[in-house]
Amino acid sequence: MGVGGGEGEQRRSNDGEMMAISSLFNDQQNPIQQLQVKFKEVEVGFKTWLSKQSIPVEAAVVSTMSGVQGAFIGGLMGTLSPEMPQTDPQAMASMKQAQALVGGPWVQARNFAAITGVNAGIACVMKRIRGKEDLESAVVAALGSGFAYSLVSQGLQGQPINAITTAAGFAVFQGIFFKLGERFSKPSPEDPFYTRSRTMLLKLGLQKYEKNFKKGLLTDPTLPLLTDSALRDVSIPPGPRLLILDHIQRDPEINGKRGK
Repeated sequence: MGVGGGEGEQRRSNDGEMMAISSLFNDQQNPIQQLQVKFKEVEVGFKTWLSKQSIPVEAAVVSTMSGVQGAFIGGLMGTLSPEMPQTDPQAMASMKQAQALVGGPWVQARNFAAITGVNAGIACVMKRIRGKEDLESAVVAALGSGFAYSLVSQGLQGQPINAITTAAGFAVFQGIFFKLGERFSKPSPEDPFYTRSRTMLLKLGLQKYEKNFKKGLLTDPTLPLLTDSALRDVSIPPGPRLLILDHIQRDPEINGKRGK
C-alpha cells in the first residue's frame, strides 16, 4: 500500500515536472515574451540600483535620460514639421517662443531636451526629499522646466518677465494635467485586498495574472506564504512563478512578515 502510494506520488511529481518543462518550452518559443520579461528584469534592476544612489547622482541620471528622450522626440517632430517662413521679421520677433516650438530638428531637440530633462530632474529631487509625488512637486518641476525652456529658446537676452510668464504657464498647465490625471487614474475601490499583489505584478510585467490571484483568493496577506505549488494551482506558468517568488524573497516588506 505504501509502495503503491509512493509510486503514485512519484508519477504525479514526474507528470508535474513534464508539464512545467512543456510550459517553459512553450514560453521559450515566444521571443517577444522573452524579450519583454528580460526588459522588465533589467528595468526593475536599474530602478533598484538608482534608488540606492545619492540624490545628486539619481537626479543627474534621470535628467540625462529624460533629456535624451526629449531630444529624440523633439528632433523627430522638427523633422516632420516644416519651419515657419521668415517673411515678416517684426512678427517673427513677437512670436519667438512659438517659432522655437515649430523650428527645425535641432531647435526642437534642444527645447524638448531642456523641458523634459529639467522637469524630470526636479521631480526626482522633490520625490526623494518629500517622499511622495503630489501637486506641489509637479508644479515646482514645471516652473523649473518652463524657466529652462525660456532660457534656451530666448537666451540671456530675453526679458525676465517672459521667463516668469513662461514658467507660470508651464506650472498652470502641469497642475491642471496633474489633477486630471489624478482624477481619472484613481484605482478602483473594488478588490482592496489585492493592492500589494497588483503592484507587484505590475512591476514584474505580469499584470495579466492578477485574475489568477483573485481566482485562488491569493490576497495580500498570503504573499509571504506563497509557494510554487500554490501558484501552480492557479495556473501560473513556471517562468512567471519564478519571477514572483524571487520578488517576494527580495522584497523586505513582504519577506519580513514571514517571520512574524
